[in-house]
Amino acid sequence: MKKTFLSLTSGILLLGVVAFSSCQTADSKNDSTESEKETTESMNEPTESKKMLRHVVLFKFKDSSTPAQVKEVEEAFLALPSKIKEIKSLEWGTNNSPENLNQGFTHCFFVTFDSEEDRAAYLPHPDHKAFGAILGPHLDKVLVIDYWTQE
Repeated sequence: MKKTFLSLTSGILLLGVVAFSSCQTADSKNDSTESEKETTESMNEPTESKKMLRHVVLFKFKDSSTPAQVKEVEEAFLALPSKIKEIKSLEWGTNNSPENLNQGFTHCFFVTFDSEEDRAAYLPHPDHKAFGAILGPHLDKVLVIDYWTQE
């Protein structure tokens, strides 16, 4: 009878420990779930994004310009960010639209500035002017559009 009582007592004690552990695990799971919810919610909150000034430049080259001359213009434009600190980024590419609405413009350069003051420093900058001297003999038309990013 003592063995049965001890076994029964041990079993109840063991059951109590397991039950208590389960509650602790469930509570910590709820805590981490709450923490995960807070993290997810803060990640989904709208953040203040900084507006950027975009300077879009499209070039149409003269028919007489050779591929080597066009390449020289590309390289000269791509060198500008290393020479003009106000340029925050530069992206570029050549037209590949199947719509045939490019009106002869083949190259797009996408320059980003933080402010109108930065753009104002860029436009008369000696390195920008030197680039213009390289571009000039090969340029048929240019189209420039500047805008502030919108969200």
